[in-house]
Amino acid sequence: MTETPVKPSNWNAPNIITGARIVATPFFIWMLLADHGQMGALRWVAAVFFVVAIATDAWDGHIARSRGLITDLGKLLDPIADKFLTGGALVGLSILGELPWWVTIVVLIREIGITVHRLFEARTVVLAAAWMGKLKTVAQSVAIALALFPFASLASGTVFADIMYWINVVTMSIAVALTIASGIDYVINVMKLRGNTTEKSA
Repeated sequence: MTETPVKPSNWNAPNIITGARIVATPFFIWMLLADHGQMGALRWVAAVFFVVAIATDAWDGHIARSRGLITDLGKLLDPIADKFLTGGALVGLSILGELPWWVTIVVLIREIGITVHRLFEARTVVLAAAWMGKLKTVAQSVAIALALFPFASLASGTVFADIMYWINVVTMSIAVALTIASGIDYVINVMKLRGNTTEKSA
């Protein structure tokens, strides 16, 4: 007689870390906007918070996988926490006039749309995270972090400031391109899976 595997409790370390990230994100947004684009101490704290939060995202995922603590609640909260954090950062940067609104809108439409689709269609269409999606996540994290850190303000009017400006432009452009490309790739893969499912049931 085989024993039924015991499901891990929802009150585990990875889920608590994820929940803490969601709760703390409004404070990150407040710090970003409270600085009013002056690139002061709050801006630096907000940037550091973003990097730490992204790091904890990778950390709690590793803990969940290595210790068998993956739960349905964790699967639900993790993408919400990620989109809340990155979306908040992008909206904040756009409010401050440091990032074009069209960039924020394009990224949010892609992220929210696919996340909602995953949540509603998970029972019928199971898609593993594609390499392009993972690369997109890394590109977004790097681009947003660089945009948040006010490195250019430390040497305003110098060549270093110009270099940092163009680095930000290039990294954000790469992130947006990968965001769009990975979204298209996701839709194509879903259509292929649905086509295969239809053929098997015919």
